[in-house]
Amino acid sequence: MLLGVNIDHVATLRNARGGVEPSVIRAANICEENGGTSITTHLREDRRHIKDADVYTLMKTIKTKLNLEMAMAEDIQKIALEIKPHSICLVPEKRQEVTTEGGLDVDGQLNNVTEFIKPLLNAGIIVSLFIDPDKAQVRASAKTGAQFIEMHTGRYSEAFGTDSEEKEFLSLKNSAKLAQSLGLKVNAGHGLNYENVHRMHEIEGLYELNIGHSIISRAVFTGLPEAVRTMADLIK
Repeated sequence: MLLGVNIDHVATLRNARGGVEPSVIRAANICEENGGTSITTHLREDRRHIKDADVYTLMKTIKTKLNLEMAMAEDIQKIALEIKPHSICLVPEKRQEVTTEGGLDVDGQLNNVTEFIKPLLNAGIIVSLFIDPDKAQVRASAKTGAQFIEMHTGRYSEAFGTDSEEKEFLSLKNSAKLAQSLGLKVNAGHGLNYENVHRMHEIEGLYELNIGHSIISRAVFTGLPEAVRTMADLIK
């Protein structure tokens, strides 16, 4: 498996004082130097952490790949078509949420999703859909033309160590198997940390894990290089 590192929380810390420190660009470079195989950023509609200038600069400076998380917003679609990141991950977004609370309802808005991603696919950008591990959502995703799904691992992460862990894990495993049988590649992320990430090895064919919060949290105490290296070692 590969490790995509989400650096949104570095931008959150920077924005707390309205200055330039810590640098999201330097953070991305450190992640690349220590085992990160892609850099993930979520350009939210309210720009609460990553800013437009960040994604433009990252495209010019990183040596790996930029994965741009985005909602179905025309202004952000326009930016994606201009900078042409390696990939985009389409996610649901609500202004009042602290972080992404669930997967995209592809099944309920199949036509809208399909039409929204067409220009991105035509531009040669790899498209991933962030969905809950649900068979209906997987089947709908396969109809859109997207090459990837990213399974929302939040329920598994919250259930880890409880009686519900196996149920939530099997939802991930079965959804991944279904997706692959339909020709989709599979990523996963949200809530994964140093304690629960090992079970992702039990899901055959997972391509990349996108992890941010636990890495940045550990980095407060150990430094970012060690935090990234340790996570990269755990998922190899």
